[in-house]
Amino acid sequence: MEKINCDVLIIGGGPAGGVCAVTAKMNYPQKEILVIREFKEQLVPCAIPYIFGETLGCTQKDVASCAAAADMGIATLLGQVKDIDFKAKIAFTGKEAIYFDKLVFATGSKPFVHESLRHALALNGVFTVAKNKELIDRAKNYIDDKTNIVIVGTGFIGVEMAMELVTVGKSVTIIGASQHILKGAFDTEIAQKAENLLHDAGITFIGNDKVQEIIDKNGDNIVNAVELQSGRIIDAEVVILATGYKPNTELAQKVGVSLGHYGGIWVDEYMRTQNHDIFAVGDCSARRTFITKTPSKVMLASTSAAEGRVAGSCLYGLKYIKGFSGTIAIFSTMINNVAFSSAGVTEEEAKEAGMEIVVGSFSGFNRHPATIPGAQKQFVKLIATRNGGQVIGAQIVGGTETGEMINILGLMIENGMSIYKIMSMQIATQPMLTAAPTNYPIVMAAIMAIKKIEQYQ
Repeated sequence: MEKINCDVLIIGGGPAGGVCAVTAKMNYPQKEILVIREFKEQLVPCAIPYIFGETLGCTQKDVASCAAAADMGIATLLGQVKDIDFKAKIAFTGKEAIYFDKLVFATGSKPFVHESLRHALALNGVFTVAKNKELIDRAKNYIDDKTNIVIVGTGFIGVEMAMELVTVGKSVTIIGASQHILKGAFDTEIAQKAENLLHDAGITFIGNDKVQEIIDKNGDNIVNAVELQSGRIIDAEVVILATGYKPNTELAQKVGVSLGHYGGIWVDEYMRTQNHDIFAVGDCSARRTFITKTPSKVMLASTSAAEGRVAGSCLYGLKYIKGFSGTIAIFSTMINNVAFSSAGVTEEEAKEAGMEIVVGSFSGFNRHPATIPGAQKQFVKLIATRNGGQVIGAQIVGGTETGEMINILGLMIENGMSIYKIMSMQIATQPMLTAAPTNYPIVMAAIMAIKKIEQYQ
């Protein structure tokens, strides 16, 4: 068995592992960093839906580059860790014994399929949205000459898959148990806007109904329909299970690492496990929400990258006294050329949690005047605490600038900014780039929220 020495061993080369490796090398340039990953070519996870339509069209256009890590002197090994001896600080792949000082689990996540549907994965034409180039190639090759597609799951992956498949002439039905799509990210009135755009694109949405059976009518091991809880039968040549992901913690469980809620590896604010030489970052780690501090199922590459930076800078001591204080659940997507973004809690979530809130919203245009070519309607909604006006949630619908606007709002939420601060914020505006300075939507939404607070006083 080959012996390999390193200072920091990172198991997994996805967004969390990659960012952790680069951050570690920047903070501790004298340390030898080794990333072990299972696949030679890794996909950019968030872009996988775009492989199936006109946007990318193939997996090769979605392969993540490892050039930056290689240029920094970060070593990579293709393989899979099978066992770990924490006392001796050795990880075993079967071929190599890797001696380490610090270890980071960055094993990511894998598709979640409800146990009632798992048996259907053996049928031809039933696929999950795996973060695996070989499996995605297999799915795309099968789907290419099929027409009738059913997508189970109405989250971001399911909706984006539906939109992409329509661009290449597929007939798409998307099915979910919730009343509206994108549950948890948007309030009802905004989710309905998104549903209208799905309808305009020719996609059929069935809500408030679960898939209880995936059917092989002919007994030839090929899917041809799904049966819903209501008894309705929907014909399908392909069924895509976009039903979420679960932490990939099989190795962690095997070697005795403690797990937290929803099966993720328990970590503290600095992404350390109970053994402070062992860290966990990304989808394999247990998360909590930023606002309520309750356990969270949110899995985002942006959150994973942030966790990677925290761990990478704190491997050999708390270099920066700043922990990772929970996920703010910040999302963006495009539906039929309209951007939808959200951060923090929704109005509905806040009320369910018993929080006293006010809501401010404003509709305008993303350019000024509205006659500027390419101008689009823009809607901003802010959720703030009634006492103090702290921003705890935001939702935006508009043009492509929405993706960056929500990042600013996410920073405001993370830093506890109030609607009073937003009201007086200084902004750069330009006719071709932004809304007007006289009615900038984020500022106006804050003013609307302030007016509601004043009504209570």
